[in-house]
Amino acid sequence: MGAQQSHGDDDPQNVAKENVALRREIEHLHDALLREAEKKKHDQQQHQEDGPKTTTTTTARPTTKMTEQELEKQLLRDVQRCGGVDSAQFASKTECDAKRIVGIIKSLAASNMVIFSETDKSKVNLTEEAMSFIESGSPEARAFEHVKKQGGNGVPLPEFKKLEKTISEVGFKQAMQQKWLAMDKATNSVVAKVDEITDACQKYLKLIKEGKKEDVPKKELDVLIKKRKLAKVETWKEYLVKQGPEFALERKKLEHDLTKEMLANGAWKTAAFKEYTLVPGAGNIPASGHVHPLLKVRRAFREIFLQLGFSEMPTNNFVESGFWNFDTLIQPQQHPARDAHDTFFMKTPAKANFAPEDYVEKVKMMHEVGGHGSVGHNYAWKREEADKNILRTHTTAVSARMLHKLAEDGFKPCKLFSIDRVFRNEAVDRTHLAEFHQVEGVVCDKGLTLGDLIGVIRQFFAQLGMTQVRFKPAFNPYTEPSMEIFAFHPMLGKWVEVGNSGMFRPEMLLPMGLPEDVNVIAWGLSLERPTMIMFGIDNIRDLFGSKMQLQSVKNNQLCPLGLEK
Repeated sequence: MGAQQSHGDDDPQNVAKENVALRREIEHLHDALLREAEKKKHDQQQHQEDGPKTTTTTTARPTTKMTEQELEKQLLRDVQRCGGVDSAQFASKTECDAKRIVGIIKSLAASNMVIFSETDKSKVNLTEEAMSFIESGSPEARAFEHVKKQGGNGVPLPEFKKLEKTISEVGFKQAMQQKWLAMDKATNSVVAKVDEITDACQKYLKLIKEGKKEDVPKKELDVLIKKRKLAKVETWKEYLVKQGPEFALERKKLEHDLTKEMLANGAWKTAAFKEYTLVPGAGNIPASGHVHPLLKVRRAFREIFLQLGFSEMPTNNFVESGFWNFDTLIQPQQHPARDAHDTFFMKTPAKANFAPEDYVEKVKMMHEVGGHGSVGHNYAWKREEADKNILRTHTTAVSARMLHKLAEDGFKPCKLFSIDRVFRNEAVDRTHLAEFHQVEGVVCDKGLTLGDLIGVIRQFFAQLGMTQVRFKPAFNPYTEPSMEIFAFHPMLGKWVEVGNSGMFRPEMLLPMGLPEDVNVIAWGLSLERPTMIMFGIDNIRDLFGSKMQLQSVKNNQLCPLGLEK
């Protein structure tokens, strides 16, 4: 059961004016009560001094020893008498911790006995160091005054460094920034650059001490608090409490269950029962679920591909052989990417069920001696390396399988895509993960060029609302030409790599059996990095597990770029 804080259908402006007027009335009443208490105390002391002691009835001043029940009854009486109660004033009046009072208020609100409105309060507290600056002046002003007293020749640097560190280090640095002092390199002395100064730091600290922080420029206040650590901001909430729909001076005992005894003696007729929060319209409605940012962007990517006429590739094989993951892509077996530092190798099963032998032989020959105008890699290709099972490092392995099947079934133009997880043995940092999602796109047709590749990628990102896209020449073993894709991250303030792209090499396509005039353009994008850009996340690790801020998910129920219908 949650606290009921609603004011019904009242106009918000009228409610705000009512709260202000009520608060002023409470303050006046509070002052009057204090004056009355002081007068009674004075009269009692005077009576004791002038005459015999008699028994008198006075209202005892509440203390922190008051129980929760006593505080609750006192609060309800004050609400009835005054029309409303300010939580801070009530805590001061009862000499009680403000947190206890807030707990009582929310407990009463849960029973609809009171309603309340919140007000954010803040106070700037000065440190002991700041208080010393008020008395003696800021370090920069003291440093300037010390130099000024020595005359026009200044103070030799070794002598200046003998001063207390507050002046010689902090003060000197601040005075240099203010251009009050400077170093004379010819004499190795600290000299004054101006005749007079205004100690703004001391001035602003005095204003804060006097409770006039509003008179301090925001920029200067931020410097004092955040940079120089001379003040701390204390924040809290104050509550204005008024009568609720179920207001009473005593809390009703609510029954939780209907018992057979109640039915037997008829007590159920007059008993007050606690509401069931699961009954429609009663209590707070449980918050509904929200789609994770990655799933939102994944769904948007998929819809864009489908709208552009792409077909989705099957990606259910997380474990791949080295052949499909590397060899068929004409990636040499001694390539660093095939090292354990970059790839996760399977222990069980360690070996794979292999590909068609005729195709394996063609790939082997392409590696060793080349063909179709290529000289190959000129090394002895090893079957045992190709047999090794790994966690796939990219979904391009899936694309290779699909292109080989396309050649076997008879070529026809196609557009394919996939979105699924890949695994790389990388160091985890703010832009890299060991397990992430790759978005794979492939277009296979005759006469395709690099311009087609750039156009398709720009069109894809434009549908996401990402117009700041750049391409950088790169090298890939299986594409030529190749390009890295960058998108601008407004939060990081820099360009972030979001994927790779290129045109598949003939050395990869022709052994599959595809016609010589067929070209294939392809790209692999990260799913996580575009999501970071769209949702203003600057650390990729914050997308997963407990790192993911649920409030951010709730606040962004729809994709900020309008990708959801």
